[in-house]
Amino acid sequence: MQPNVNLSLILDQVAKDKGIDRATLVAILEEALATAAKKHFGMERALKAVFDEDRGKVDTFQVLTIVADPTDDNPLPDPVNMIPVSFAHEKGIEVEPGDELDFPIYYSPDDEALARAQDEQWGDLLKLKTYRRSFGRIAAQTAKQVMIQGTRNAERENIFNEYKDRKGEVITGIVRRFERGNVIVDLGRAEAVLPVREQVPRESYRAGDRIQAYVFDVLRESRGPQIILSRASVELLRKLFEMEVPEIAEGVVVIEAAAREPGGRAKIAVSSRDSDVDPVGACVGMKGSRVQAVVQELRGEKIDIVPWHEDPARFVCNALAPAEVSRVLLDDQNRAMEIIVPDDQLSLAIGRRGQNVRLASQLTGWKLDINSESRVKEMREFATRSFTAIDVPEATQEMLYAHGFRKAQDIANASPDMLTQFPGFDMDMIPALQKKAREQAITDAEEEIRLEQEREAARIAEARRHPGTLSQEERMARVRGVGEKTIEQLKSAGYGTVEAINAEPDVNKLGDSTDLGIKKARQIKHAVGIYLEEEKRLRDELDSERSRSGSPV
Repeated sequence: MQPNVNLSLILDQVAKDKGIDRATLVAILEEALATAAKKHFGMERALKAVFDEDRGKVDTFQVLTIVADPTDDNPLPDPVNMIPVSFAHEKGIEVEPGDELDFPIYYSPDDEALARAQDEQWGDLLKLKTYRRSFGRIAAQTAKQVMIQGTRNAERENIFNEYKDRKGEVITGIVRRFERGNVIVDLGRAEAVLPVREQVPRESYRAGDRIQAYVFDVLRESRGPQIILSRASVELLRKLFEMEVPEIAEGVVVIEAAAREPGGRAKIAVSSRDSDVDPVGACVGMKGSRVQAVVQELRGEKIDIVPWHEDPARFVCNALAPAEVSRVLLDDQNRAMEIIVPDDQLSLAIGRRGQNVRLASQLTGWKLDINSESRVKEMREFATRSFTAIDVPEATQEMLYAHGFRKAQDIANASPDMLTQFPGFDMDMIPALQKKAREQAITDAEEEIRLEQEREAARIAEARRHPGTLSQEERMARVRGVGEKTIEQLKSAGYGTVEAINAEPDVNKLGDSTDLGIKKARQIKHAVGIYLEEEKRLRDELDSERSRSGSPV
């Protein structure tokens, strides 16, 4: 230690630069010098260091414990750090067994006079005569390492305490580097990691990019706190809407549920605590400004905002929008619903690769099974034939179908106790009935294969019909999202052909004149453009085939 150095000024500066509490730095300094003193004087000694605020220096002490006089049977357990009470009395120290005495240890060149005086008075007590000199190189290096490590630990603890309370927030940082696919993000005072599993597949990042992410977790690790970020969490969607929509931040509008397939599509269900506030309108914003801000932050991810409803059936219908629903059959016990939609709405309700129904199921928490009206009619006719073949009474058939029985195989697999709950069934007849059902199941399976082959052939034939043979209504019905009701609305407003819809430059006019709304009109306009491209491609392909075969066009 250099003479005339006031450590108080140094501690103040370090505390300011590192953001570490000064009391913590003092504790680190005392620990470092106590460790160095033990390295110098002996690890077996009970040494401690105390920082003197007035002098700005650290004093080192050896702690001696006063014990009862030893005997032959009870020698001193720790002769280095313990002294008999009689020996202390000989030195004029008034103490009792159990007391502790702190003796200062002078070891710097400036304290040599004090050290010699201490040798004369307490030398035989402390037994440090041969050790009392300036710290050696090894001890000084030890003190330095303890100080550095203690400061690092304090910095890490500060960072952990700062960010542990920010778990669940959206935070902004700068992309710095990449490690095994993980993105390292600079948050200013700390670095965070965006793991591969929390990244959106469609998104790519470059060093220097500014990024917003959800603080997924803050872990206390030995190498320092690890801040885990997420761009794929559904909570990021919630937080972004809270930031963009004041009504959500104030609690007037509530996000009741949210579902998301990162990079593809998301749905949120909202409700309002104020009857004068439209929850969907508040989230969409003027000309879609609020929802577009969230879409841009999520780099083009499509977002559907639907009104929440306490009635599960109504809520599911809202969640499946823009598809129209004809009927809903609920199974409360299994928390499942069978959704029946018009034939032309089936693909819209299911969505591309099942995305729409999958998100609706996640949003509502119900298992959803979607069927078209024609498919439901086929299933009902198939069930009637199957049940009649095994002599199930007509009245019982209705009850079985209402409870989810669709063919003889379902009866064969059911437990006898369940079947006896239906009128007309008793335990004595169940074995014979289930035997018939198992035999009929073989015939049903063969018929199902035949029907599926017929449906597929009809679907291909319909898809391959030449556009020139289709009526205008049939062409409009092929447009994604256009059903019978929509066709009537379009025709009444003067849009009786797909060309008329495609030629309309003003989407607002299309939405207002048909009462479809701007959003629905925009979807139809886009779908019409796609349909006309596909129709032209099919027309050219079919005309080419006819030309090669010599058939008249």
